[in-house]
Amino acid sequence: MFTINLKNDTRFICASEDTILIGAQKENLTLDYSCKTGRCQSCKAKVVKGTSLAIVEETGLSEQDKTEGYILTCVRTPTSDLTLHIEDLSSYSLEKVKTIPSKIDFISKISSNVIELHLRIPPNASFNYLSGQYINIIKGDYKRSYSIANTSSASNLVFFIKNYGGGRFSNYLFNEAKINDLLRIEGPIGTFFYRKTPKTNIVFFATGTGIAPVKAILEQMNESHSDLIDKNIYLFFGGRNEEDLFWKPDFKNIKVNFIPVLSRGNADWNGEKGYVQDIVLAKKIDLSDTVLYACGSENMIKDSRVLTIENGLSEDAFYSDAFISS
Repeated sequence: MFTINLKNDTRFICASEDTILIGAQKENLTLDYSCKTGRCQSCKAKVVKGTSLAIVEETGLSEQDKTEGYILTCVRTPTSDLTLHIEDLSSYSLEKVKTIPSKIDFISKISSNVIELHLRIPPNASFNYLSGQYINIIKGDYKRSYSIANTSSASNLVFFIKNYGGGRFSNYLFNEAKINDLLRIEGPIGTFFYRKTPKTNIVFFATGTGIAPVKAILEQMNESHSDLIDKNIYLFFGGRNEEDLFWKPDFKNIKVNFIPVLSRGNADWNGEKGYVQDIVLAKKIDLSDTVLYACGSENMIKDSRVLTIENGLSEDAFYSDAFISS
């Protein structure tokens, strides 16, 4: 058994056979996480002191990250007492993961390869979550992870789902699913959610269906906007072609500076061209006074983290949720 010390004067005991993430959860503490397979960077932590062992390859880390002493807590077991530069998120009162039934209430194509799916849960079931979290949708013996695209104040759960050719779940949703089909949902999962900040600028990056949790967070901001009066909110939504930009913000209580970005815009496209992480630099936003939330492809998130931190963003002001292919 080893003691794990966190930066906000919190510590817990972790068994040598448990990952640091699992050890924290056993002690009812919450650390940042998403994929739990070592492939994203949500659980990235700087080691101040101590040693640990990676039980699988940490593909979410660059060689520079490893050299600078970063680890991924979801796939690291302690081999000594540890001090980590991360914090416990228990104050956000995340709900326990549970599994409940649901039925398809609405399903419709919103682009050539994306559907909007609504699931309803039993009226006597309680399913609370923080905007930005995700769930696993379960059908029979297989399941897939999808971010929730609306707040918990709504009656249904909304999802934007991309068609991955050859995928078992994609084939079901795009070719076989019917209204009232019975599914199960497991969640809520993940720590991609808005945290109050003294910084002035709140920036969102989203690519493809990565807009789903960002939409949910923005809806939450619109519902609870009193502390956002002096904030500048930016949304950089990226896609290859114009049809990939299937959603745009329209809120009454918050102003969102919306910057759509195409990497392959045609001659008729008058908006920004390139990648969201490059466009944010062109906008001359003071990144030292910014928190940034990024959701979408692994490459976008890795590139965005490096580029924005190099240009003034604080390392602990970058929150991400990478969409990892199965």
